[in-house]
Amino acid sequence: MLHTTIGNAGHLLVIVSFVTSLVAAFGYFKATQATALDQATDWRKFARWAFIGHGLAVVGVVASLFGIIYNHYFEYHYAWSHSSRSLPVYYMISCFWEGQEGSFLLWIFWNVVLGVTLIGTSKTWEAPIMTVFAVVQAFLCSMILGTVLPGLDLKIGSSPFLLLREAFTVAEAPFLATNPNYIPPDGNGLNPLLQNYWMVIHPPTLFLGFALTLVPFAFVIAGLWRKQYKEWVRPALPWALSAAAILGVGILMGAYWAYETLTFGGYWSWDPVENAVYVPWLVLIGAIHTMIVYRSSEAALRTAMILTIASFVLVLYATFLTRSGILGNASVHSFTDLGLSGQLLIYLLAFVVLAIGLLAWRWKQIPGDEKEATLYSREFWIFSGATVLCLASFQVLITTSIPVYNKIMEGLGFVSNLAPPANAVAHYTKFQLWFFVVVAILTGIGQYVWWNRLKAGKSAPVEGVKSRKPQVAVRGLSGNWLKQLGAWEVFSTPLMITLILTAAIISLGKVTNPIYIVVVLASVFALVTNGTILLRVFRGNYKLSGGAVAHIGVALMLIGILFSSGYSRVVSINSSGLLISDSEDFTKNNNQENKENAMLWLGKPTPMSGYIVTYKGQRIETRALSGYFPKENFELIEGDFHAVAKQDVVQNGQTFYKKGDTLAVYPENTYFEVEYREPSGKVFSLYPRAQVNPKMGLIPSPDIRHSLRNDMYTHVQAIKVGDEDDWGKTERHTVAMADTFFVNDYVAILDNVARVNEVEGVTLGPGDAAVQATIRVLDAGKIHELRPTYVIKDRLVGRKPEINREIGLRLAFDNIDPKTGSFTFTVNTTQRDYIVMKALEKPLINVLWIGALVVTLGFVMAIGRRWREFRLMQEKAAV
Repeated sequence: MLHTTIGNAGHLLVIVSFVTSLVAAFGYFKATQATALDQATDWRKFARWAFIGHGLAVVGVVASLFGIIYNHYFEYHYAWSHSSRSLPVYYMISCFWEGQEGSFLLWIFWNVVLGVTLIGTSKTWEAPIMTVFAVVQAFLCSMILGTVLPGLDLKIGSSPFLLLREAFTVAEAPFLATNPNYIPPDGNGLNPLLQNYWMVIHPPTLFLGFALTLVPFAFVIAGLWRKQYKEWVRPALPWALSAAAILGVGILMGAYWAYETLTFGGYWSWDPVENAVYVPWLVLIGAIHTMIVYRSSEAALRTAMILTIASFVLVLYATFLTRSGILGNASVHSFTDLGLSGQLLIYLLAFVVLAIGLLAWRWKQIPGDEKEATLYSREFWIFSGATVLCLASFQVLITTSIPVYNKIMEGLGFVSNLAPPANAVAHYTKFQLWFFVVVAILTGIGQYVWWNRLKAGKSAPVEGVKSRKPQVAVRGLSGNWLKQLGAWEVFSTPLMITLILTAAIISLGKVTNPIYIVVVLASVFALVTNGTILLRVFRGNYKLSGGAVAHIGVALMLIGILFSSGYSRVVSINSSGLLISDSEDFTKNNNQENKENAMLWLGKPTPMSGYIVTYKGQRIETRALSGYFPKENFELIEGDFHAVAKQDVVQNGQTFYKKGDTLAVYPENTYFEVEYREPSGKVFSLYPRAQVNPKMGLIPSPDIRHSLRNDMYTHVQAIKVGDEDDWGKTERHTVAMADTFFVNDYVAILDNVARVNEVEGVTLGPGDAAVQATIRVLDAGKIHELRPTYVIKDRLVGRKPEINREIGLRLAFDNIDPKTGSFTFTVNTTQRDYIVMKALEKPLINVLWIGALVVTLGFVMAIGRRWREFRLMQEKAAV
């Protein structure tokens, strides 16, 4: 039976959310236009209730869609496309936003949360900024309307509540002709690459960052609209800092997901979708710095407006790039076009025209900079930093937009041969590296200038302060460290410390590349200068040290990026001299992958760059127990997510399942245990994952051993494919006691034949008998013992073979000839289990992640400070 009620309710609530967002926008607009106070209040109350109704409708839509996914209603196209019965609940959450419609809904939800928060906190700014919010919500809700305008045959949006019979035509799915109410027994499942805990928290964080960029944008528009050109900065600044922090954390989560899940050995591949998020974040950071400049000296107001507007517009542009299908051939992360490209373009252009038009209209009325920024002014250095950040974002944007240029040229009737760079990492890195070298240097100099440590003229006295006397405390700080000095007096000591530390790092890290030396020098300079400022500021008022903390984090990230990328070492060097594969993936770039991958045979120790590495076998996860268990100990139930235990399941000495018990497992994922033995004798194991997906082929994910010094990064490139029971033709060997014979290129010796009283899986009665042979198989210094059994039960002969996957051998006790004293064995062979593996050491990569945490801490400190200032302002205004 089709569960149509929940889908119909969800679709109705989408329509309600769209209509109520328009009503709220109208009500708030009327509130801004009302001249009488009571009229403005009435319209504002009306608009509030409309927006609250909109929010409740959105919550209902979210609940409806998740209910469909959670209850496995596979008659709905969205649930069938993105989920399956085998997924745990937390991956069902990931299914919610895997598709375009769900991700739009997530964005809409966060805007509701932020809108309700602004209603309660923005006071006099409520009407104009909520007008902008409600209009944005109307555009976003239109993306999931899935409604066809009568008479125009024009579809608006793509609904997540389509049934299969509505999503497919009969030509696409012929079975619908005979059974339009067909309900698939299971769904397609979640993309294997998204089956990671980061995909549960990364998308919500990222979309909250997207949503937050709307708040400072709305304040700018409201300021221009109401001619409050200066007043918008103070309330917008804490929101902008929050947006930058959360968007930055979301980007870093995505980078860490890529590091843990993808197999390119890194965390950032300069994919167009990654770039589309990175660009508005850089511009937003620049906007924040110009807003801080204005708060301090009433300079750079126009620049702050432009960059704040640009950060939100670039988020819309990123949305267009990733969802219009325009990057289909340029990115592995972008969505396919659902027919929304026209709507997305209208959405983008509407706000570009609105913002630029309003800014141009008010341009002459916006206060300009009254004084010229000098080399010794705060404004000069912060503005320089913001400029460098914008140039860095512009360089990324220009190259990322190549598919857009081609599409525009095609629309104009021309042919464009522009193509994205073949080596994206090398292309972007050669520019971005130098931009951030400059940023690191500017953070060090800028902090000294910001805290009045530097002035024009060597040792010039400070106005109003006698020579050699401490300057009066500034910004809650005290002590003579604030006395203004000449450039050499200020920077001589930090430069000396920088040079000494840089020399030590270069020597210990064996850094010889001149470019890398410059990066180390700039990073250490930023650490030393910002660290010095941090210590002094912290002693005076730690609440003011957020900027220095964030800059220290940036310097640490630069060092981590340099060493983890520039000095990554391949451990899995192929020393056999043989080609592992002749496929293009392995032979390109002068057989790079053939040289940097090693083939490991099951159970065979292999020397590898100082390690002894052994492939120990295939493993699976159970749902109830942590850790990995040998796959051969379970009989997987096909088409289900359960398995039957072939032997007791024991963990830490405790038996959790008995032989024959059925237990829940994760059957789609297979883990490959790889044991590393270090020269010191220390042993550790890694468990890289692979999934053989019918649509996507082999989907591997790495496993990583983390340490402060380096990470060991391991993933499989190829595995043995085919049925595990795909045995070769049967060979027969008749031998006497102590005879030798050859099986699968190994020497086998019959050591013993003896009667046994117990046979696994067989109950022996009083008249039954069983005989077991012991056969040694010699394998390059290693001995394997196989014990096949010959059983006579109820006067019938049975044979229980012995299987050894490590040497690809199945041996059965076939016959006993008492006259000659000989024994016959049948032998079947198969290819030994193996993996093709790549392993890398990533030095100091955890310095990168530590730096990211430090940057986040700096943002949190800065956010706390600006929110406190904003609340104090509101309290004073209320008095």
